[in-house]
Amino acid sequence: MAAVLAKGKTILTNAASEPHVQDLCRMLVQMGARIVLCDPHRAVISGPAKLHGSELTSPDVRAGMAMLIAALCAEGKSVIRNVYQIERGYEHLADRLASLGARIARRD
Repeated sequence: MAAVLAKGKTILTNAASEPHVQDLCRMLVQMGARIVLCDPHRAVISGPAKLHGSELTSPDVRAGMAMLIAALCAEGKSVIRNVYQIERGYEHLADRLASLGARIARRD
């Protein structure tokens, strides 16, 4: 996620081979990130990117947290589905983020 907001180019090697990383890259591109999946083992990220809100689906706890961080950095409203995937790894996450000033609404 930091590479999306950082100035310059970042090359991720091997991490891009995990299916959820590829899903995350596609969702970040949907939000405005400039990411090129070169092959199953490399991704190039050009930053900084201005992210905008989007509808996302969390595939797992790690990718879901990255999506949540991207949504917090983005302009506009984001909706994250499968949020229970994220909550498996973080207790009282919505309350903690709200205490830091995040505007989060949970809908069951």
